[in-house]
Amino acid sequence: MSNGADLIQQMAEGDAEAFARFYDHYAPLIYPLILRILPDPADAAECLQAVFWESRERAPSYDAAGATPDAWVVTLARASAIDRMRAARRKRDAVPLGARATSTPSAAPLERPPSLDRSVLRRAFERLPDPQREALELAYYGGLTQTEITARLKQPLGTVKTRLRLALDRLREMVRTR
Repeated sequence: MSNGADLIQQMAEGDAEAFARFYDHYAPLIYPLILRILPDPADAAECLQAVFWESRERAPSYDAAGATPDAWVVTLARASAIDRMRAARRKRDAVPLGARATSTPSAAPLERPPSLDRSVLRRAFERLPDPQREALELAYYGGLTQTEITARLKQPLGTVKTRLRLALDRLREMVRTR
């Protein structure tokens, strides 16, 4: 089987079979992430399709020196899901208060792709101090900006920025030294 970078190169050359293999390989990686951000399965499935079409369009500009194929497709998926979540939020906020639904979506369980050691990532995430983990969850899965996190947590912007930086540094170090 071709590796991800080879598949992306073949997609850039118009190889439909490579696109199908790329989808089969990476859909299990990004669908749980999208579903975590967009808890409605129909919205998540639509976003998943859009991400793969975007990856096909962007394949010619993929730079293997800039990101691994996993990181590249996860970044595309996360950005697309957050864009959709924010658009839905803007649309919802534009509706008069009396006309809003009162249901709250439930969060999907965190899943990781089979290519990563889930237990290492889960343990590393759980070992973060609560304030750092909370800020990271709001930024990564909630799609909130640092300013929005500041308002939600009622913390100074500098505190939120520091917590996010420390959380990412700690995760990187814990995963690297496993």
